[in-house]
Amino acid sequence: MTLIPRPRSPPAGPDRAALVDLAAAEGHDADIPSNIGRVPDEKTPHSLTPDTPVSTGPHGLDKDLEKEAGSAQSSASSVAEPEPTDPNIVDWDGPDDPANPQNWSTLRKTGAILIISGFTFLIPLGSSIFAPGVPLVMEEFHSHNTLLAGFVVSVYVLGFAFGPLVIAPLSEMHGRLPLYHASNALFTIFTIACALAPSLNSLIAFRFIAGAVGAAPLALGGGTIADVTTREQRATAMSVWMLGPTVGPVLGPIAGGFISAGLGWRWNFWVVAIAAGAFGVGGLVLMRETYAPAILAKKAARLRKETGNSALRSKLDSGLAPRDLFLFSIVRPTKMLFLSPIVFFLSAYVALVYSYLYLMFTTFTDIFLTQYHFAPRLVGLSFVGIGIGAFVGQFGYSWLANRDVRKHIAAGTFTPERRLVFMCPGAFLVPIGLFWYGWAVQARVHWICPIMATVVFGVGLLLIFMPANTYLVDVYTVHAASAMAANTVLRSIAAAILPLAGPSMFKALGYGGGGSLLGGFAVVMLPVPFIFLKYGERLRTRFVVKL
Repeated sequence: MTLIPRPRSPPAGPDRAALVDLAAAEGHDADIPSNIGRVPDEKTPHSLTPDTPVSTGPHGLDKDLEKEAGSAQSSASSVAEPEPTDPNIVDWDGPDDPANPQNWSTLRKTGAILIISGFTFLIPLGSSIFAPGVPLVMEEFHSHNTLLAGFVVSVYVLGFAFGPLVIAPLSEMHGRLPLYHASNALFTIFTIACALAPSLNSLIAFRFIAGAVGAAPLALGGGTIADVTTREQRATAMSVWMLGPTVGPVLGPIAGGFISAGLGWRWNFWVVAIAAGAFGVGGLVLMRETYAPAILAKKAARLRKETGNSALRSKLDSGLAPRDLFLFSIVRPTKMLFLSPIVFFLSAYVALVYSYLYLMFTTFTDIFLTQYHFAPRLVGLSFVGIGIGAFVGQFGYSWLANRDVRKHIAAGTFTPERRLVFMCPGAFLVPIGLFWYGWAVQARVHWICPIMATVVFGVGLLLIFMPANTYLVDVYTVHAASAMAANTVLRSIAAAILPLAGPSMFKALGYGGGGSLLGGFAVVMLPVPFIFLKYGERLRTRFVVKL
């Protein structure tokens, strides 16, 4: 795609300098136009400069996705512009610089995505792997508190809400790679602490810390994928990465049921710790930094040392003091959550549906042990239905969305709202699955019937989760990481707290009444994707968050 300069007067949106300023301020987001402002080299006649106009299409900057706001990374050579005048600005060595992650080989990009996806799969798996062993935990620690029995599972997810608030700002200052390594090391340590916990209270504390320090792949993984992929490739890459937070919690109890029955509940944590250690060693050997500001900052530091020129600086240097950068990055997601209706309502919808996943987890062990008389080692298999549904939804969405995006890009009719087309059937499947599951259990029909209901729920969950997150990335471009952080925090808090009400709710209303109540809330939220599909572009232009 060749960028076509917009008329200089009047401008339809921010010029490239403004986009770069936004990108530098965003920090931990990856969608930044980074092929600009390198140290001039007479042998390189052309480069994009901060004055390069950006094509935003007929609808303005809100539809200026990666291709428009950041396509300089792949097509800078197609636009001839004068050299930057400041000789102290450091950037890539031309549009084909191999140090730029956008120019990595397909094999190297795929490797980076798979490694991050592996981390992102393991961390959420740790949230639920010992769920079938909770009765053994409560028995060992002589507790009959059903609230604590649920909290010892969900407190881990509560850590996901607080970890990114610190991890994301630190990644701005030090890059993604050190945060991945530190996160994995600390996660391994506190998972081992869970395996050795001497009391229920210490287990809860260690679980919370393990979730918080292990949240780096959840907070930074989407940005890493955006570092190395184009818009057309992103649905596939995001679908692989999102297997972690969606399928990981489902597969965890399947393995955990056998581990708890055969080796005891503590071995669930030993297995996760061993896997985390193996991933950590592999990451140390294979992972490389993908975050453009960190790469260019390191390059500028090296050039200052080699040349003695202390004035050299990265084009993407924000100019903020570390303390200011840290605080700025914490405040930004909060502002987006409460000032942008798109971020708020989509995050609330995803949080509601995601919390249902963990709430259902609190019912499976009791229902399939007592009502359907599953053996303890087999009770984890009751989670298979959601897993099957999640796989169908995940890869079905990826295949359909990629076809749809390519079609509309080729026709020049693509808008971010196209991502929500496949969210609409998911909005119907979630309440259908909840009603079906609750009343099937209430009626004590054959166990396959509630399992089939969870398949439907799993498909609906993914068809809501995937389009919503991809839509936020496409809409907010340079501020996508802040929107995703807001989404993650709200989702994690809901997934940690709502399941605590599950036992009391089902005791008071029965499984049929409880499932109907949950399904009713899902019906109330059902219009959300349809509203944004029709009015999303208008809302994006009307409610612009000043950051």
